[in-house]
Amino acid sequence: MSALGRVVRAGVGRRRVQTAVMTLTTLMAVTASVLAAGLLVASRAPFDHAFAQQHGAHLTASFDGTRATVAELAATARASGVTAAAGPFRTVSARARTASDSKILPAGIDLPPMTVAGRADAGGVDRIDLVAGTWLTGPGQVVVAADEVPVEPGVRLTFPAAPGSPTLTVVGVARSVTGTADAWVTPARAATLATTDSTPTYEMLYRFRDAGTDAQVAAGRTAVTAAAPKGALSGARSYLTVKQQATANALAFVPFLAAFGVLGLLLSVLVIGIVVSGAVGAATRRIGILKSLGFTPAQVVRAYAGQALIPAAVGCALGLVVGNLLALPVLAEVGEAFGGPSASIPLWIDLAVPAATLTLVVCAALVPALRAGRLRTVAALTAGRTPGTGRGRLARRLAGRLPVPRAVGLGLAHPFARPARSASMAAAVVFGAAAVTFGVGLALTLGAVQSGRMLDSAGSVVVQAGGGQAPPGAQAVHAGGGPEEPKADPAEIAAALRALPGTSRFYGTTQAEVSASGITGATTVVAYDGDASWGAPRLVSGGWLDGPGQAVVTTRFLEAAGIRLGDTVTLTERGRRVPVRIVGEAFFTEGEGMELLTGTSTLGALGLDATPGRYHVETDPGTDLTAYLASLDDALDPLGAGALANTAGTSSVIAAMNALIGTLTLMLVVVAGLGVLNTVVLDTRDRVHDLGVLKALGMAPRQTVTMVVTSVAGIGLVAGAVAVPAGVALHRFVTPLMGDAVGMTLPASDIAVYDVPDLALLALGGLVIAVAGALLPAGWAARTTTATALRTE
Repeated sequence: MSALGRVVRAGVGRRRVQTAVMTLTTLMAVTASVLAAGLLVASRAPFDHAFAQQHGAHLTASFDGTRATVAELAATARASGVTAAAGPFRTVSARARTASDSKILPAGIDLPPMTVAGRADAGGVDRIDLVAGTWLTGPGQVVVAADEVPVEPGVRLTFPAAPGSPTLTVVGVARSVTGTADAWVTPARAATLATTDSTPTYEMLYRFRDAGTDAQVAAGRTAVTAAAPKGALSGARSYLTVKQQATANALAFVPFLAAFGVLGLLLSVLVIGIVVSGAVGAATRRIGILKSLGFTPAQVVRAYAGQALIPAAVGCALGLVVGNLLALPVLAEVGEAFGGPSASIPLWIDLAVPAATLTLVVCAALVPALRAGRLRTVAALTAGRTPGTGRGRLARRLAGRLPVPRAVGLGLAHPFARPARSASMAAAVVFGAAAVTFGVGLALTLGAVQSGRMLDSAGSVVVQAGGGQAPPGAQAVHAGGGPEEPKADPAEIAAALRALPGTSRFYGTTQAEVSASGITGATTVVAYDGDASWGAPRLVSGGWLDGPGQAVVTTRFLEAAGIRLGDTVTLTERGRRVPVRIVGEAFFTEGEGMELLTGTSTLGALGLDATPGRYHVETDPGTDLTAYLASLDDALDPLGAGALANTAGTSSVIAAMNALIGTLTLMLVVVAGLGVLNTVVLDTRDRVHDLGVLKALGMAPRQTVTMVVTSVAGIGLVAGAVAVPAGVALHRFVTPLMGDAVGMTLPASDIAVYDVPDLALLALGGLVIAVAGALLPAGWAARTTTATALRTE
């Protein structure tokens, strides 16, 4: 091994604390950065690959057949910016019933409404890829979409609402990358599946020259709208909306991981600069000896830069492994959505992130290393390691006049003796305390999201009124061959609830599957009976239901349907059409955020059963829930209903986020604390002779600890005061991006989660980090004997 290699190895082995600090900080930075960049790129790869392979449609448009002819719709393929188009395809919203047993469903089961498209071939724009079976060869056949209709080839489906109740045989199971339909039949058959009083609708699929952004797709939609007869376009959906929904869970991780990655990289640069600078300052005499033995300035620079590069390289390697392992379960879910293999983090990210990190490390280490290389041999051999006598003298005089013990005064004045080192320590504490503030805010926001994401979380008690009512978010299929289980009389249930002591308020819900304009496939409608404002999901904008013909939906629904607050959506069921006006935008994730909330009068207008099958009950404060449930069950049992405690479910995605946030926050805090420890160790050893003098003058070990801890306490308090607003600002910047990543707008109450007491406690985080980092060197200083300290130079 060369002399330079021995110097580097000895430096790394001798400074174990500094080596651990540099390894841990790069480990954390690379882990977060690889996760953020990898999830951002890799989560989109399965969709992008499938979209390109299937020649997916950039825009799926639905047209009113009473306002445009087939020829006029076909002519929209020549609109400005359109490079390819398919259609028009006749589409029908139809309900099917299994006419034979399948592997999952027996015969006689009614399926949810599905969008059936009349399509002669599977090629062209939005190529339909067969998963099983074959494509259509005759009018008595149907191909169903994978993951949407739970049947396999060979099963027969009857359409009881269509004229003549035709029965079709499933010949294939296929996949459309943008979900343009739930099933496909021949063009001639499509018209026969429509009810006699339904309005004919047609679907056109477009590819645009430029479609990489929402604005470009919107421009394409505008061109198509202008090319079609006025008022013919009834709905449109961008492929970007489908892509966002498919990759939502993975992309939700990206904003906060990117924030932690940036914090980690900045802290890495700062801490490594502190460590190498301290190593150079503490080894000035050693540098002089190396130069006197023949080391050139370039070799000295390489020696000290190498002492930072080796532990950083180890941290990069470990961070690379940890980041890739943590990404596997998230990316597996994305790959499964498209029926392909699990995605993985691209190789270029695994190479680029460590390379960028090591470049920053070298740059951070190079500044103090260059200073070491420029030191003159004689000056390095004779230089002392204590600060100039004039530095910090004014601060010591002022601190001496304070009505505090002398040890405390000395500690308070010390940061001014080495202002650059104190500023570096303060910056490290700011990063750590800001990370704590940011992490706590994220946890509070995710807690609010967890409690508000479910529609059925309101109330402490749930009453099941019979009728096979599924909770919101569940897809309902029921036997069509016989009558449903009857629901209990809502008037009798309401009377029982009002008569029972402890009942505060309640409302009922029911749900149904219908078709909604602008939305492919079935839409779950959750209908409310009674005043549900107290249990309604948190609103982003608009208001709650206060009359008939109104609806509340999520941001994702608005974007999927291409509508805005105040627009109208038409609900269709067995030929009946009921318009509802969107009066509110809410946040919930039930049914992937694609459910529509309205009043029970809407279901009645569609000819559906509007009797509530589920009641949410809030009890009076202090009510014994066990006794209340027992009494309520006794009252409801004769009515055919039952009660149970309302236990909210948990999200595995949110649990994974909380675990990751907690881990990364802890790592940042530890790195910041180790940065403080390293700085205090250097500082304490630099002034060990002064400590010996103070001990000789009678300073007790307890006072020594007080002095060392006090020297960082002021820095910690100031850093904490700076870190809290920085952490809050970062939280307010990142959390809306997390909502945008999943196609949702977070309510303001889920973002403004900090209370004044919380902020006051978080401001003390800087003090805790600083004091925790100073305790070990303070103990060493207290244990050092007077004679040893006085002999040390």
